[in-house]
Amino acid sequence: RLGAQRHEYEYSIPLTDANEMLDTLCGAIIEKTRHLVPFGAHLWEVDEFHGDNSGLIVAEVELTAVNEAFARPDWVGVEVTEDARYYNVALVSKPYNTWNQTLTTPEWDEREY
Repeated sequence: RLGAQRHEYEYSIPLTDANEMLDTLCGAIIEKTRHLVPFGAHLWEVDEFHGDNSGLIVAEVELTAVNEAFARPDWVGVEVTEDARYYNVALVSKPYNTWNQTLTTPEWDEREY
């Protein structure tokens, strides 16, 4: 499910199961370094992408509710939560380095995904 609110499951997976999932369920791999940045009452996840998505940096914060108020750091740029181009599933098939690099005139067709 895409959008601002999603289900997440976080628990340990046996290494053999994880390797099988990667080998059989995943095509391309998104390369990124995740930086954890505390700000206000929240922990921000700042992803610095590499490879075909090099140059893209995305920051996100997990909230307890979609309408929860939060302190927005001054280093956070344009809001892209609803922009499907930034989802990992989209970055695999249309990497950042293929985009028209302006947010105002994206060359994008959401129907592709």
